[in-house]
Amino acid sequence: MKLSEFEFDLPQELLAEHPTPERDESRLMVLNREKGTIEHKMFKDIINYFDDGDVFVLNNTKVFPARMYGNKEKTGARIEVFLLRELNRESLLWDVLVDPARKIRIGNKLYFGENDDLVAEVIDNTTSRGRTLRFLFDGPYEEFKRRITYLGETPIPKYITRAVEPEDEERYQTIFAKHEGAVAAPTAGMHFSKHLLKRLEIKGIIFSEITLHVGLGTFRSVEVEDLTKHKMDSEQLIIDQDCCDIVNSSKVNKRKVCAVGTTVMRALETTVSVDKKLNTFNGWTNKFIFPPYDFGIADAMITNFHTPKSTLLMMVSAFGGHELVKEAYALAIKEKYRFYSYGDAMLII
Repeated sequence: MKLSEFEFDLPQELLAEHPTPERDESRLMVLNREKGTIEHKMFKDIINYFDDGDVFVLNNTKVFPARMYGNKEKTGARIEVFLLRELNRESLLWDVLVDPARKIRIGNKLYFGENDDLVAEVIDNTTSRGRTLRFLFDGPYEEFKRRITYLGETPIPKYITRAVEPEDEERYQTIFAKHEGAVAAPTAGMHFSKHLLKRLEIKGIIFSEITLHVGLGTFRSVEVEDLTKHKMDSEQLIIDQDCCDIVNSSKVNKRKVCAVGTTVMRALETTVSVDKKLNTFNGWTNKFIFPPYDFGIADAMITNFHTPKSTLLMMVSAFGGHELVKEAYALAIKEKYRFYSYGDAMLII
């Protein structure tokens, strides 16, 4: 398929600036692929679509406060530094994005904190906005980590035009987040409240977890019309034996497997074998899913409403069927569903 087939006009006011007051009270659009139907529900109604023994696969990655602001030496220019990933713990090397990039060259020093008590030196260029930083810090690693956590802020998406607010620290995170490493939240999982998880558990739903540390590559715009030529950035993925056992057992017993989010779907499809079994994995995935695609594990998928021409929309179209998803998005705009990270949800069954 071509990039232009995923274009649509999204009114700016439908990009959600804030989360709903309660996690599980966002709206839920339900797409039934077999019947070709579309229903309008609340997210907590999701319990009615699953039965005892069905499995929800969750992404337990945890977002860290990746956006920092420093000042350039001599000029004092304010520079945004977005921490992408740690390259070397002992040398305190980090892969980052800087903005404005034109002001930052190899050899420059950046100062962070009110008293300039954390310093970083630019030691390499990676991409147009990408740099490798070496933090200059005397002290134990744990103290350094505490320092950048204190200085960093919740990396809510750039399309949100307001400043970061205290509630973002809690709400731009799932309640089952455990393993720190993501710079963007696995947003489908943010709709689950403790109360809803408990109700699902009582009904007999089984939960299984993978860890996929979401990077900015997930949201990088596609620049090529021919989708086969687009390359996804790699993201770190861990799937353990417990997860495989739960998922594979449910498939044998003809129970439904629901992928909670595009990150989980990418994880499952990275390691599925030809005989439709899930395998353990510890490495990096750059799996890019777009129509047509034959899915091997999930029978259902929970996701948010995504922006035009995004790789996330392409995956949803591959799973839900391009025409049905196109119809659903047109309806979502008409019914004023809220889009993107803090927006409403879609269940595809």
